Amino acid sequence: MLYLDLSTSQFTLPFLASAAAISIALVLKASSSARSKEQQKATISSPRTTLLPQLSASEIRSLPYPPDVLPGGRWVESPYGAIRVYEWGPEDGRKVLLVHGISTPCITLGGIAQALVDRGCRVMTMDLFGRGYSDTPSGVPHDTRLYTTEILLAITSSPLSWTGSKRFSIIGYSLGGGISASFTSYFPHLIDSLVLLAPAGLIRPNKFSLTSKAFRSSGLFPEKFLHYFVERRIRASKNSAIAPEQRNQATNKGTTSLSDAITSELPPPIMSQAYPNVNVPRAVIWQLDHHQGFLDSFMSSIRYAPIAGQQADWRRIGSRLTAQNTGTTPGDQGLHNGQVLIIAGDEDILIDPKELQPDANDVLGGPHNVCFQIVSGGHNFPTCNVEDTMRHIAEFWSLAS
Repeated sequence: MLYLDLSTSQFTLPFLASAAAISIALVLKASSSARSKEQQKATISSPRTTLLPQLSASEIRSLPYPPDVLPGGRWVESPYGAIRVYEWGPEDGRKVLLVHGISTPCITLGGIAQALVDRGCRVMTMDLFGRGYSDTPSGVPHDTRLYTTEILLAITSSPLSWTGSKRFSIIGYSLGGGISASFTSYFPHLIDSLVLLAPAGLIRPNKFSLTSKAFRSSGLFPEKFLHYFVERRIRASKNSAIAPEQRNQATNKGTTSLSDAITSELPPPIMSQAYPNVNVPRAVIWQLDHHQGFLDSFMSSIRYAPIAGQQADWRRIGSRLTAQNTGTTPGDQGLHNGQVLIIAGDEDILIDPKELQPDANDVLGGPHNVCFQIVSGGHNFPTCNVEDTMRHIAEFWSLAS
């Protein structure tokens, strides 16, 4: 999901300082030259327009990430570019929107989505801007405002009503957790239940190392320089199968590395019933190879998305929950069971459950406003441990098995 420190043997601060010095001439030159055609575009097109027209039907079906990887796909056009949205399941079922993390397309939540459909839910998910088949809005900060707009564009594109008297539930994973919490804080009349899986939003400041802060700062390094190193780490991580305890040993400074973040979102299980050969690691590398806006969106999300410092939004939810549980909230602004369901992985080194639980209890108004569950797994548990994750969601919502 995340990013944070670049403190590996390949990425040390002295090296970055030297590289920055070497590249200063490029910065000066770039500042005085005209922007590239890509930068001038309102959007950077996804593989929908840059790749698919060149392929036959059979070649499209053999892609690591086909456009119909999940059921009910549609294109949603917008001023920010096209969004790839998937919606399927019983039309009269509980409506559930799923929001994925920073480095993957939406297939990462395909297992949970299908499990919900199997239990009678109507689900929707989409590739966030700059991932999968969704375009990248060029020059637009990938922040809460952009992702809120994307959610509203997706749900209002449905042939069914997602904004009427029957509200919908939202499940957010990692960065998607931060996005979902912020959305819920601003639109309580639309959300009837908030489920957060290893959510971003409350990461403590001491988790960000000096190099992490440097890479989050716009203008300190040339973008092409940053893109080179991010791409290199993603490619190096694509086949990683490092055990959580090994990653903890490698990251023993108490901060989280870009390598950890990318690796933790690259799980091995198959996620598409229609395409059993599709898996998240291959989809991420395909996305890197063929989505010209992916790195722009990734870096912009690192800088502007609701990854940390979101206590105010969470407290807004907590205040409503306290009012709900004391009988003083409007009937259309409460959450299911008067709680937020938060699920964490016991070996997650990105979103440490030992930090997340007390921090979430604090901003959400106390443990009575939170249902906190821990499952076996690292940061990728929503993909690798669908069974236990779904068991907690089903119990919380009283879904049929």
